[in-house]
Amino acid sequence: METVAPLFVVALLLLAGVLAGKVSGRFGIPALLLFLVIGMLAGSDGPGGIEFVNAELTTQVGSVALAFILFSGGLDTRWNLVRPVLWPGLSLATIGIIVTATIAGIAASVIFDFPILIGLLVGVIVSPTDAAAVFSVLRARSIGLRRGLRPLLEFESASNDPMAVILTIGITELIASPEVSTASLALLVVRQFALGAALGLLLAHGAIWLTNKLRLEYEGLYPVLTVAVVLLIFSATTAVEGSGFLAVYLAGLTMARHRLVHKRSIGRFHDGIGWLMQIAMFLMLGLLVFPSELPTVALPGFGLALVLMFVARPLAVLISLMGFHFTWKDRILLAWVGLRGAVPVVLATFPLAAGVAGADTIFRVVFFVVFLSVAVQGTTISTLAGWLKLDKNTSESDRPELITGGESLRSLVDIGVPAGSWVDGRRIVELDLPSGAWVTLITRDDHYLVPQGPTVLHSGDHLKVLASHAEAERIKESLGRAQPARRR
Repeated sequence: METVAPLFVVALLLLAGVLAGKVSGRFGIPALLLFLVIGMLAGSDGPGGIEFVNAELTTQVGSVALAFILFSGGLDTRWNLVRPVLWPGLSLATIGIIVTATIAGIAASVIFDFPILIGLLVGVIVSPTDAAAVFSVLRARSIGLRRGLRPLLEFESASNDPMAVILTIGITELIASPEVSTASLALLVVRQFALGAALGLLLAHGAIWLTNKLRLEYEGLYPVLTVAVVLLIFSATTAVEGSGFLAVYLAGLTMARHRLVHKRSIGRFHDGIGWLMQIAMFLMLGLLVFPSELPTVALPGFGLALVLMFVARPLAVLISLMGFHFTWKDRILLAWVGLRGAVPVVLATFPLAAGVAGADTIFRVVFFVVFLSVAVQGTTISTLAGWLKLDKNTSESDRPELITGGESLRSLVDIGVPAGSWVDGRRIVELDLPSGAWVTLITRDDHYLVPQGPTVLHSGDHLKVLASHAEAERIKESLGRAQPARRR
């Protein structure tokens, strides 16, 4: 019975997190802000009275949670929308992070009288953005962004996390072990990026092959398989001193671009896992902070937040987007949507776990800056988007693939599987259809089948395919190829 009480508390906290998401959707308050408030109310300083001071456990749980959130973000990314903004997104995620971290780090060093390395550590920790909270506000108020800005912000927010994590680990190691040279730090950054990218892409292709070839008996096992894949990629990459965060994000992005058995159910599952991880992570971070200690850093923290919002982020956007075609209105909105979220608070636990001198103060400063960023920027984004006239209307919306794809309109086309076709006896996932085409229905002997990845096709089947004219012609040509002769 001793385990009942903790389970009951966990259930209540998760339920409160879900209800907070409902409040967020109705009133346009960032869900992150509510999750943190619930955690603080449940903590030792609040009416909940839960004592939680385990920074190392928070770091471990936060790292795993962040891995699943990044994988879910990559899996949910539509490459056709990201591809046009790939280079500006990478520039924001790298040059933008460095510029933001440098300016914020110098400001932190001056405002708090930190040594320069400690100041730079604070700057790096608060540099990554979190667009998840931003778009929860935009969806709640039914406001979108002009085509190109939303995928740019989504790609930047996911791809700048690994950069911030790598720099945080490197500078923390430099502070904790003064004998470590700057050259070693540079080598660490290069190694983390190189191994993270290589293993993420390599293991993702292995996971795609395994998922499509395994032919599991139960659909519910496929999400379990991908959970194992995420943990394997993250742990294996981290074990060889690569960036596990970069690896899982690239793995999700790669798997999103390829055909997978039960891809939709896998995507829905990981969307739910992503929300669970966010709620759990934010609640733990709220429990870890002591609200009674925040006033000690409130005034200087407010100054750092102002520098971050009105100096560091705008200059980062201005410098990293030089040479790219964005209007001044675009740049203003991109600068204001530099919303800080869960990642900086998780990164602030790294110095705590490493025993860095003054780590408690660093954590409180970062928490206060993030809280202020979410409260101020998160609640004014939709207003600014409307004022700049960058909130899209129906004609400007990002139309789903069911309506458009590239420059060609799609329509339902009936395509038959001829006798002797090479696809006879093969699964839909093996067809290698054009990326924008989708099999919506199969007619077989006056019966209708809802197609899934493992569905096996037979000669005489008629497929209802959502495709453009060019894609339909390619599919007809492919299905018309004869079955290769079997060797005797």
